Amino acid sequence: MKIIDGKKISNEVLDEIKNHVESRVNNRKKVPHLAAILVGDDGPSQTYVNSKIRACERVGFNSSLFKFNDNITEDELLNEITKINENKEIDGFIVQLPLPSNIDQEKILTQVSPEKDVDGFNPFNYGKMTLGIDTFIPATPAGIVELIKRYKIDLSGKQCLVIGRSQIVGRPISILLSQNQSFANATVTVAHSRSKELEKLCINSDLIISAIGIPKFLKSKMVSDNSIIIDVGISRVVDETSSKGYKIVGDVDFEDFSQRDVMITPVPGGVGPMTISMLLKNTLKACELKD
Repeated sequence: MKIIDGKKISNEVLDEIKNHVESRVNNRKKVPHLAAILVGDDGPSQTYVNSKIRACERVGFNSSLFKFNDNITEDELLNEITKINENKEIDGFIVQLPLPSNIDQEKILTQVSPEKDVDGFNPFNYGKMTLGIDTFIPATPAGIVELIKRYKIDLSGKQCLVIGRSQIVGRPISILLSQNQSFANATVTVAHSRSKELEKLCINSDLIISAIGIPKFLKSKMVSDNSIIIDVGISRVVDETSSKGYKIVGDVDFEDFSQRDVMITPVPGGVGPMTISMLLKNTLKACELKD
């Protein structure tokens, strides 16, 4: 088993971003500024936002957190987004998901200015991505692409299986890997919870990207030797030996692959760190587009 080390690659990307920021400062250019909107007190969401703020500090970005109670109305939140859109000091911002059930998530994401949409979820940017036009790519798919590039994985003509069809990961990565790009040109199949003969699809695939959200779903018997496995899943499972009472696992039964000849991303330490570094890379891009 060969590890695809997302933490290592993420650190390389962050160091590169930090060097860009230092160069901008030396040339008296604007320091990139990333903002985040957080609604409610969801623990994992707060953890994710804090990680992004720490990453901003590491590379020399400015950052802002706009925190609101979960009783905020949809109209009030839309108004706050408009204010951030008009704030010239902020280069990019994200709306941390999920949002409370009384708020239309799609309406909120559509309200984010395409020029500041560093999450790549605005339909305008999503459409440009689909057409292969340069734009902000959603951070997790962008992180997967970066791993493929930096590990020099050749996907041309290969069979790629994406398990999961979410707008955040499954759909965009399936689009990206099927495009006529140096890192892509794969033959992509998208599977989901209703797909029949999923094990057959897995064993016939050269690359499997799992974003189905089922802990330890993918077993070693389901894949062929020399396969590449990218685990996007992240779940909490009970672990009485941990002080927290739980541990984080992915969609892949990682230990089950210990004796297999595969390339694989661990959880944690795989795709997760890449998501944050690519978000910051998008923010740097947003800032530089205004130079």
